[in-house]
Amino acid sequence: MNKVLIIGIVASGKTTLAQHLSLSTGIPWFELDSIVHHQIESIRIKRTADEQAEVISHIDRQGAWIMEGTDRASYQFLYDMADIIIFLDPLLWKRKLRIFTRYLKQKLGIEPCHYKPDLKMLRLMYQWTRDFEQNRPAFEYKLRSYGLKVIRLTDNRPSRSDKLLRRP
Repeated sequence: MNKVLIIGIVASGKTTLAQHLSLSTGIPWFELDSIVHHQIESIRIKRTADEQAEVISHIDRQGAWIMEGTDRASYQFLYDMADIIIFLDPLLWKRKLRIFTRYLKQKLGIEPCHYKPDLKMLRLMYQWTRDFEQNRPAFEYKLRSYGLKVIRLTDNRPSRSDKLLRRP
């Protein structure tokens, strides 16, 4: 498996898993949020859907990749491109706790981020979590169409994730 899409909602462990898999396999990792929101000096600019597709297509032409992010309409084609789709789905209480812990770490300067860690962003993360849970049936339905390509994990422990890319 050389094209891996890691998908999940805020604070599900996508970045942690992607970093680990990238280090253990040598496959380059790309954060989809950085593709959507391009950083130019101190300004973040949102790319159009066509610009995002162009960047992703360029990465795809280079070979193997690991991409991680939330489920966005602008890059639905990644589900078809991926050899394997990992859906990170930890328990809701765990994600809510991670959101708050992340917020505190960012406010204290312990954890870097690409956005302003303020109360507005904290509220948005909880709102995105609520929205995901309300729309979960549609997301689950979409995942079913990808059959055996989909692996659901309720945690992102490295001991489990190393085995993922060794599937027959």
